[in-house]
Amino acid sequence: MSDSEDEGPDKQLKLIVMGDGASGKTSLCMRYTQEHFKKEYGQTVGLDFFLKRIVLPGGVNVALEVWDIGGQTMGSAMLSNYIFGAHGVLLVYDITNYSSFENMEDWYNSVKKICIGGRLPHIALVGNKIDLEHMRTVKQDRHQKFVQEHGLTSYFVSAKTGDSVNLCFQRVAADILNIKLTKPEVEQQRVVKAEVIQYSNEMAAALPKAQETKSSFCSVQ
Repeated sequence: MSDSEDEGPDKQLKLIVMGDGASGKTSLCMRYTQEHFKKEYGQTVGLDFFLKRIVLPGGVNVALEVWDIGGQTMGSAMLSNYIFGAHGVLLVYDITNYSSFENMEDWYNSVKKICIGGRLPHIALVGNKIDLEHMRTVKQDRHQKFVQEHGLTSYFVSAKTGDSVNLCFQRVAADILNIKLTKPEVEQQRVVKAEVIQYSNEMAAALPKAQETKSSFCSVQ
């Protein structure tokens, strides 16, 4: 980061956004960090990296590193490198695509396997595309059952309309930092424009080394 020590954030959190391809992960990240929605679908190869600075109640300045992980990384050796040091994981599925929800179990187990022997990061289940409620194939009770069985937090969002997107990311950050956050406070948050960096797979492979001292939440076995 380019901030000096005096201008740097109080906290720095690494959030991983993962799930099947076409579930809207990149759109979700772009909606949150850039307030933009791209209609054309483009597959994320490897990962994209976003940065957004926010201020939580109590004047806590937080830098959110948002890692958008490509859907094809399931089972990839690189996945453990991407997840290493994560404070939070957002498991994203498309409410109109039942198979993307069924595969949440595999994504969740991937995180557990990588973090075996260490503390799991905060994990949230995120049902995306609620603007297509009339096309829903995943019933809310199935979503809530998964949440309860695995002890996750729960969100329904729309990357297209922006519905509940800010609420999702900011409450995840607040939960990780044990900060009480109400909806009015979320709406009144002062945010700084995001910086966006896109990495190739080769560049991404070197990133975890720089993350090793930032978190004790997750360890690679």
